[in-house]
Amino acid sequence: MGEAPGGAGAGASGGGLAPSAPRMPEAGAEAEVAKLLPFLAPGARADLRAEAVRQVLALTGSGPGRALLAGQALLLRALVELAAAPAPVPAPAPARDAARALVNLAAEPGLHEPLLEAEPALPARLLGRALDPEWPWAEEAAAVLANLSREPAPCAALMAALAAAGPGDSGLERLVRAICTPGYNARAPLHYLGPVLSNLSQRPAARAFLLDPDRCVVQRLLPLTQFPDSSVRRGGVVGTLRNCCFEHRHHEWLLGPKVDILPFLLLPLAGPEDFSEEEMERLPVDLQYLPPDKQREPDADIRKMLIEAIMLLTATVFGRQQVRNQGAYLILRELHSWEPEPDVQVACEKLIQVLIGDEPEQGMDNLLEVQVPEDVERQLQRLDQQEQEQHSRKHREELAPEPQAQGAPPT
Repeated sequence: MGEAPGGAGAGASGGGLAPSAPRMPEAGAEAEVAKLLPFLAPGARADLRAEAVRQVLALTGSGPGRALLAGQALLLRALVELAAAPAPVPAPAPARDAARALVNLAAEPGLHEPLLEAEPALPARLLGRALDPEWPWAEEAAAVLANLSREPAPCAALMAALAAAGPGDSGLERLVRAICTPGYNARAPLHYLGPVLSNLSQRPAARAFLLDPDRCVVQRLLPLTQFPDSSVRRGGVVGTLRNCCFEHRHHEWLLGPKVDILPFLLLPLAGPEDFSEEEMERLPVDLQYLPPDKQREPDADIRKMLIEAIMLLTATVFGRQQVRNQGAYLILRELHSWEPEPDVQVACEKLIQVLIGDEPEQGMDNLLEVQVPEDVERQLQRLDQQEQEQHSRKHREELAPEPQAQGAPPT
């Protein structure tokens, strides 16, 4: 099976991580930036080093600034040293700003190669910081890793770093423990470890670890599909579970009593609907008699990933039967009526069609193994895109205001 899709990361500005960059004349801009290098060195005066890092952070807040820094290998290496050096070498403010500058730089895939050339051990060093329960800027380190691991080469380097994590528990086990342990780091929330795990789960080796029945990793992740404090962590966990659902050989285990994944995927999609007694009995216990203030998952991207995960579970005959028998159609029917986002509504429709439609013909029992000719696949993609556009147009028309007479003030 190939790579599971879906990469997650922190935005280029990291939710306001970087201030606006000062305008710099084009001529001599590289020379001006190079002048900051001596002030980033370990022996530089603390106040001057702090100011130099602030200027670099400001540059990373804009595309031209990031492009300018991409050609400064020595400066990038100095930035990594400041962000990842063992305590107490870096002063708090420069270390924080250096880490935030790396978040912004790593948000652009085109800058991954310069970063890794400047410091090939960058994923391993940041991993050590992100999993250090005492490191104050562990969230920034995790955000850099989330951005880097969206691309295949840095993701492979991070997997290698996890494999070489040292004696004791494996690197992936430490990563999962950090995600699942409340207060793992009292000074950093570590929400961005969720997208890191999601990106890693695109790789077969990571999925093999996650789906090892003896490790109970999936069972530990399932409650986080309802994690209230962060959509970043919640989305990372849901993305991880979705990628695991690509492994159809594990569907019986995932849907069986040892994991029972389906209620955890359906509950975030459920609202406060009051079903009839007969319908209620078809639902898993955790989905029955939900309170009148029950809210659906507010993030549209996460709702779509949840639907995609369930769709993957319906690839086999066993999976389709299990999803039907647990009343998924009822939850999806109400979700479809409520869903405001066209692309999520389309995904919901397709899943409903699978559940209420006829079984595929003989030889197509496992839909993940069906070979689709390239020309047919291209045609299906075009039809899918047209359907998405039609839904979007319909959605815009429904939201359009009523026309008013020209010159008449709004009432």
